[in-house]
Amino acid sequence: MIPPLPDAFLRTPIAHRALHDIRDNRPENSRAAVAAAVRSGYGIEIDLQLTSDGRAMVFHDYDLLRLTGQTGAIQQITRAEAAKIPLLHGDEGIPSLEQVLDLVAGRVPLLIEFKDQDGEMGANVGALEQAVVELLRRYAGPVALMSFNPHTVAELARLAPQLPRGIVTCSYQPKVEHLPVGVCDHLRDIPDFDRVEASFISHEVQDLSRPRVAELKAQGVPILCWTVRSAEQEAEARKVADNVTFENYLAAIPG
Repeated sequence: MIPPLPDAFLRTPIAHRALHDIRDNRPENSRAAVAAAVRSGYGIEIDLQLTSDGRAMVFHDYDLLRLTGQTGAIQQITRAEAAKIPLLHGDEGIPSLEQVLDLVAGRVPLLIEFKDQDGEMGANVGALEQAVVELLRRYAGPVALMSFNPHTVAELARLAPQLPRGIVTCSYQPKVEHLPVGVCDHLRDIPDFDRVEASFISHEVQDLSRPRVAELKAQGVPILCWTVRSAEQEAEARKVADNVTFENYLAAIPG
């Protein structure tokens, strides 16, 4: 049986990379941004990368430069080294998933995105998925897992069949996604949804008019979307999507 996405993920707007705002020393995917989202009652979306010693870190990019000012790949450093690298515009190092789980403590919905570790959306997956599933065995609270890579979603279904999992989807423009044309052409219309036993999709907000999205919605599949950056864009997105992943404004929480 495919686990349903809990209602909490459809009710509560989800803060993209947590409730970040560098004007308030809250960089994206930081503990400060996570704590702010919890205080405000928002759901939280975070990104995961794997370190050289097999630990899950809450960090979006493959390269350290944009978010820390340092050079190198996060996959080439250890958890301890990552923790000592300060995030730009913040007062902390790169957080581990374990730290974020302790901070959220089940108080708000937590949407976890696994960044593609294969490099071309291929089948070279497993280490990050295993590390995360082990941590989640001890976690109590609403959590859902997702990835652009359908192989990751299938691996999560195998490792943790009880946890809701989804595919992150988009228009797959090769020049934007830096993927081969053939890979983009395959993924664009979400052909793997049933095969990987997905519970939901999270789709690019500018591409919500795609017929495949309407088809899945008609089948009762929950539709999340990313990334909404204004109340006006949210109102338009909600004509299709059941919930939004937002940043750069404060989405209204339904009463």
